[in-house]
Amino acid sequence: MSGMKPEFLHLNIRWNAEPNAPAPVVEIQGLDIILRFCVNPFQFKEFEEEEFAYLRFVNCERYRLGSTNDEGWYRGQCRFSHIAPEWGEFYEVTGGSEALEGPTDWRILNPSTVGEPHHFLFYF
Repeated sequence: MSGMKPEFLHLNIRWNAEPNAPAPVVEIQGLDIILRFCVNPFQFKEFEEEEFAYLRFVNCERYRLGSTNDEGWYRGQCRFSHIAPEWGEFYEVTGGSEALEGPTDWRILNPSTVGEPHHFLFYF
């Protein structure tokens, strides 16, 4: 896979995080990660202000909740700047394994996870 350009599968169809104050929180349950965040009631009228959504990632090897904001992303200060299709969307990233290794501040849950690895990206 080395040398391949990363591909991005867009996963958040008809929903998204609140753009101004998503308030993401990570909860660890065994080897699973629960990500809680405020949904966007401005773009998606079926949601109310301060309503939360939850994403569960099962049998995680590692995760990180970085500090990149939209300004940094547009200035090219993150590993997927000018590569990911859009800021603020939720993707599964495949290919381009060297781009997936960038950060060094991963929180390790289970270094011996087996099965096909998946990499998800959600810029808040």
